[in-house]
Amino acid sequence: MPELIRELQAQGTGAPPSSGALTDLLYADERPARAELRRQIARLEAELGEIFTSAFPRAGISYDVAPAGGPRLLSIGELEQVRDRLLSRIADVNGILSDRGYVEDRNRELLERVIAEPQRYHWVRISNEDIGEPGCRHWHSRPRFGLIGMLMGWWRVKLSSGCPLAEGARRPGNS
Repeated sequence: MPELIRELQAQGTGAPPSSGALTDLLYADERPARAELRRQIARLEAELGEIFTSAFPRAGISYDVAPAGGPRLLSIGELEQVRDRLLSRIADVNGILSDRGYVEDRNRELLERVIAEPQRYHWVRISNEDIGEPGCRHWHSRPRFGLIGMLMGWWRVKLSSGCPLAEGARRPGNS
């Protein structure tokens, strides 16, 4: 593009440039802009991938971005739309993860309080999923010795043993 400007200046005719020359100036070379947009899109896709891997055990978060259409060369405007959709998705996912992180922190604090003073938190149950960890384990505040413990104020936190063992195939006729 600078060469085209120098060429027009070198002509020095003083006459206004033709419409073809102006069109050439406007659409001279989109390659640097396209390369920059592709670089930004690649960086944003990598960032979205890092967010996905860092939040792996959590389920229910959509990381997909709407495609720009079939296989073809995208215009600068379409590349900008892809970039903007990626930015929007990253902001949405970061907001969801931030909210979940806040809730998980509150649940961890509650778990610490329940373990320290089970008699103040009757029948509270907190699972691994509530604190953002994988597994089936849960903590449950319950009375010691059933009804007698409940009447006497003897409470404890019982930790489950985790996920139940997988049962094999049963033979027909055995229940």
